[in-house]
Amino acid sequence: MKASELNELGVEELTRKAAELRENLFNLKIRRRAGTLEATSDVTKNKRDLARILTLLTQKTGSSKAQRRSAEKSKSQAAPQAQPAKEST
Repeated sequence: MKASELNELGVEELTRKAAELRENLFNLKIRRRAGTLEATSDVTKNKRDLARILTLLTQKTGSSKAQRRSAEKSKSQAAPQAQPAKEST
């Protein structure tokens, strides 16, 4: 699969393709363990295609795991929980 072909796809289509490739990769790994896989290079090709798609998804959505973690961390630090004041009697 070429990157230029993948660039033309939308986020939903890329997500669908990623799910298909994950399932295909799982099946290829099982067949390799069972000894029925003829071309072991198919596993490597599948992994690379999945990595290409995941990279494009990250670029198109504009968020990576590290960015989401830092956003959550700064969000939790910016608004600390206020303790209710105790009334003295």
